[in-house]
Amino acid sequence: MQFKDYYKTLGVARDAKADDIKKAFRKLARKYHPDVSREPDAEARMKELNEANAVLSDPEKRAAYDQLGKGWQPGQDFRAPPGWDAPFEHAGRGYSPDEEADFSDFFSELFGRMGGARSGRRGGARAAGRGEDHHARVILDVEDAFGGVSRQISLRVPAVDASGRPGYQDRTLNVKIPRGVCPGQVIRLAGQGAPGAPAGDLLLEVEFRPHPRFRVDGRDLLLTLPLAPWEAALGAVVPVALPGGEVRVRVPEGARGGSQLRLRGKGIPGEPPGDVLLDLRIVVPPADTPRAREFYESMSREFTFDPRSTERT
Repeated sequence: MQFKDYYKTLGVARDAKADDIKKAFRKLARKYHPDVSREPDAEARMKELNEANAVLSDPEKRAAYDQLGKGWQPGQDFRAPPGWDAPFEHAGRGYSPDEEADFSDFFSELFGRMGGARSGRRGGARAAGRGEDHHARVILDVEDAFGGVSRQISLRVPAVDASGRPGYQDRTLNVKIPRGVCPGQVIRLAGQGAPGAPAGDLLLEVEFRPHPRFRVDGRDLLLTLPLAPWEAALGAVVPVALPGGEVRVRVPEGARGGSQLRLRGKGIPGEPPGDVLLDLRIVVPPADTPRAREFYESMSREFTFDPRSTERT
């Protein structure tokens, strides 16, 4: 995917004011609108203009784009850093189906969660005078879902400076994270959205930070449980550290690598709670000492075992 320079598309400077962007878009739209233009690439150019205008005419998207786009050149291979948009608070405005179809992958990658094509959010009707609801993401650790904790989060709130250029101001909130929260769940903070009578709400969409041990599937947790060969062959009771505390797991005799054990109700709390799924992986000790090597040589003589036997596949 290539980086798009929306300022270059509209032919305006990066410090252009909102009125300058509006004038530039209208001028180019008159030239390239497919209904009136005789330019051979009118339709493609109009799509590019609409996309650039959708970003630069929106104070929230423009400020986010300005921060992310520093140092990038048009056409340069681009991938948005994971979670780059999490701190940005936005109104979550949507687009018409025609607009969604015309936006590029670059736009969706950046702004899909900020009211664009991928999020599917649209501003609905609200009471007269009521402030607009704002949206943001909050990135939590898996462990936060097990206790219900308070977290201090920092958000970047849309603002306009004295020269009329859009930007962001930082604000910090103390948020109570409910026990059992899951990815995709929304935490509503009443009155923390746009000003009004009454003020709108702030809707925080929960996302979990990647964990070195656990994978999350709904309320279920998946992890790999390493076993020594003798634990798998003879059976054993082994400790497993979970976010809710350590548990003792009984491994049945003759357990095979690649099989799975289920710990019911030990996943993310809820009604009902999730499970923990343990993928068994047998770890073979290295023959890195004379005694260990002697042991393996003894096993090779004593055991009539062929791991490639079709009966074991």
